[in-house]
Amino acid sequence: MKKIAPAIAGVLLGLVFLMASVTFLLHVEPPPPKTPPPADVITFMTLFSSTGYLKVVKVFELIGGLLVMVPLTRNLGLLILGPIIVNILMFDFCVGGGLSSLKDPVAIVMTTLIVILPLYLLWVERKAFAALVRRPV
Repeated sequence: MKKIAPAIAGVLLGLVFLMASVTFLLHVEPPPPKTPPPADVITFMTLFSSTGYLKVVKVFELIGGLLVMVPLTRNLGLLILGPIIVNILMFDFCVGGGLSSLKDPVAIVMTTLIVILPLYLLWVERKAFAALVRRPV
């Protein structure tokens, strides 16, 4: 169980980011939301997409998602996905109106997975990540 749970969490987290990146990169349109997003969200995403910056982020999501699924490269995948996860949460809180504005059950599940799974994987690998912040004596 000690190795199975992190493997399952890594695969689930990787699949979340693979799904998000592949649908964007292959131009697969998700079904339109039942309620239109706020004007700030539309403006932000229009500017984000038109500059090509979103494509770069999606490539990093794809790379991080693939790396986090493989136990040997999971920590590198978490390092790549970490800033992306922080930006997703900051977008939800600052532009999207907070988690209370999430009405779609799929968005709630995705946000929950994006928060809980990396925290669990960081906890499992806390000794490896502690080496990044520990000062040499």
